Amino acid sequence: MSADTSRAPRPIRSDIAWSTSDRITVRGLDLPGEILGHLSLPEFAFLQLTGRRPTADEVRVYDAVLITLVEHGLTPSALAARLTYAGAPESLQAAVAAGLCGLGSRFVGSTEGAAKMLTEALGPKTDAGPGPDTDLAAAATRIVAGFTERREPIPGIGHPLHKPVDPRAPRLFEIAEECGLSGRYVELVQLVAAEAERVSGKQLPVNATGAIGALTCELGLPSVMVRGLGVMARAIGLVGHLLEEHNNPMAVEVWQRAENEASAHLRPRSTAV
Repeated sequence: MSADTSRAPRPIRSDIAWSTSDRITVRGLDLPGEILGHLSLPEFAFLQLTGRRPTADEVRVYDAVLITLVEHGLTPSALAARLTYAGAPESLQAAVAAGLCGLGSRFVGSTEGAAKMLTEALGPKTDAGPGPDTDLAAAATRIVAGFTERREPIPGIGHPLHKPVDPRAPRLFEIAEECGLSGRYVELVQLVAAEAERVSGKQLPVNATGAIGALTCELGLPSVMVRGLGVMARAIGLVGHLLEEHNNPMAVEVWQRAENEASAHLRPRSTAV
């Protein structure tokens, strides 16, 4: 198929940053003069993503969201990073990338699913607020019924370890309340969890990713960018794991023990007497 050359090419444009020999401008601000020493990393990250400077309350909630996502122990992403580093210690960035590739619908990336679920129910946040006429209890019932019918897990609800409460979620909700950012998205995700528990008869608390999904909606962030927050934050955690792996290696031991246990049934038993 030949390219259509009859139309003028669409202009290439970015509104994020530009540089000259003596200036670096990011989101309309001079990097050395107006950002360095003036904005914290969360403030700058919020500016980079949204194009506007956050309020003090927004920074506090946004900061809490990012910190929550940095670390959760020897998760699959951390193990993937450590094992990759064991095979390629000269490539720290590849090991971090290997860990980040595992952030999906089960781990960290479920923040996006939760935010999308809430946005689809209430619409995106505007200056007037999210869907003020929406019956939240009815919306929760519809959400749970839909996921149940499709036999899909509800994003942001339930946790294999943290029961009956994921301790991160109530703290995030508390911070949001203190900052005036606990609204209908927060209320809806809690109603969804309650309805899911009622229907299933199981303990299904709002987990950290569900709380984060709700708070990113309260911040007005589009759901399509929410998984990116997990990528940003977990990269910090993975670098920490790789530094520990460098100083106190475990990946080769994990690999060898897994291989030995997985293949033990294939080995002949000893006949020694």
